[in-house]
Amino acid sequence: MPSADQTSWNAAVRHLYRDAVAYVATGPRSHEDWVLDVLLVMARAVPDPRGWARVDDTAQHPDREGNPTYPFAVRPPEYIAPRLKEIDRDSAEDLLLALTEAGCTLANLQYFDESPEELRAMARTILARYGDQATYHTNVSKQGSAPGTLDFTRESLGYSPLGVLMEDCGLVIVSDTEVGLFWTFSD
Repeated sequence: MPSADQTSWNAAVRHLYRDAVAYVATGPRSHEDWVLDVLLVMARAVPDPRGWARVDDTAQHPDREGNPTYPFAVRPPEYIAPRLKEIDRDSAEDLLLALTEAGCTLANLQYFDESPEELRAMARTILARYGDQATYHTNVSKQGSAPGTLDFTRESLGYSPLGVLMEDCGLVIVSDTEVGLFWTFSD
C-alpha cells in the first residue's frame, strides 16, 4: 500500500471531488462503536485529527441553519449502523472513484484527464491514510459476486439514504484512531 502524506492526500481529495457535491471529512475514533464517531463527523463537531483537507460543499448552504448535519439527516446510531455494509478494500477503492460525480459509477472517470491507473493511484493514496487494518463501509448496494464486494458494472444504483437530498452515496473508513467519511450528494 502506498503511503500518504498531507500534501499527496490533500491533492488527491481535492482533485477527485472537485466536480462533485461532496463531503469529505475525517474525525478521531473515540468510541468502540465507531458509528458514534460517524455522527460527530457528520455534524461537523470534530476537527480532522491531523489538520488535513476537508471538502464541505454544503458548508454555507442556507438549509444548514438549524441543522448542522445538513445534507445528512439527523439520525440516531440505531438507524445508521444497519445501513452501512462492510465492503472489501478493492471495492472501497472503486467506490472512491465512483463518488467523483453523481450517479455513483466508474463511468465518471471519463471526465478526468488522467488515466484510470493515475486516478486509482489517488484513491490508494486516500486509503493509505487509514492503514492496512482499516475497515470500509458503505450505504451503496451494488452487490458483487462475492460477499463484501461491489460490482460497478451493474446498471442500477441502490443505496440506503442517510441524507435529505435525492441521492447520497458514500464510504466510511474506520481505523483504530480515525473515521473518514467520503460522501456525494445529488438533488
